[in-house]
Amino acid sequence: MKRLVLVLAAALPISTLAQLPTKEPAKPAPAPAAAPATGPLATVNGVAIPRQRLELVLRQQTARGATDNDQMRAQLREALINNELLFQEGTRNGTAKKPEVQQQIDLSRQEVIANAVINEFLRTNPVSDADIQKEYERAKVQTGEREYRARHILVANEADAKAVLADLKKGVKFEELAQKKSLDEYTRPKGGDLDWNVPSNFDKAFADAMVKLEKGKMTETPVRSRFGFHVIVLDDVRPVNFPPLAQVRQQIQQRLVGQKVEVFIRELRGKSKIE
Repeated sequence: MKRLVLVLAAALPISTLAQLPTKEPAKPAPAPAAAPATGPLATVNGVAIPRQRLELVLRQQTARGATDNDQMRAQLREALINNELLFQEGTRNGTAKKPEVQQQIDLSRQEVIANAVINEFLRTNPVSDADIQKEYERAKVQTGEREYRARHILVANEADAKAVLADLKKGVKFEELAQKKSLDEYTRPKGGDLDWNVPSNFDKAFADAMVKLEKGKMTETPVRSRFGFHVIVLDDVRPVNFPPLAQVRQQIQQRLVGQKVEVFIRELRGKSKIE
């Protein structure tokens, strides 16, 4: 939900409130008057400020790390009063009717409703524990049991790849050739080092050739992928240290939520006429 901008007497934005100390200083200034326990939060020129408005802003602030205490509530009450005063002044002097202000109001209203629709969709279509477990097992299978550390030299055509293989067989160091001839801008400065990776992170043709290699061995013929032609050497292999579900549950849930929302919006677009 879009942040509600509140103004304190000292012109402090609401984001500053979360950083204000909750302990009294050595010589405390007079605290703002506390709101009554029932009824409106306050009344400004005959306009009542609903108490629920403070609770909404308080929830936003505590979600950002602020503490729910009497001082925070009193400060928020003063901020809401100031906002009401400024709102009334903007209405009186015509500021509220300016086109740019109306555009911001329309955008804020649209964002609030859009977020509410998504929240309602997720409430009725939640990510279940079974969904999380299923995605965890799928990722575990896709990752496999071993990860590989390989180096490669990427060139544009088969002839160049064969020339690289010939140089390597003559005793030219792999790292030197990679730095001179590889088209892979990321690994070239590192002598073609791809670091530790699971096969699923690579192009299938590349991965299939890599996993067939014995440790310390090199491909005997060029390997063609969608990126070009590779010469690959396998430096090492080790078991995958796959994290336990408890460690990655939140990340999996967030990803699944994102996928649900993406599908939901895609369905809405599919049923709509967009020009």
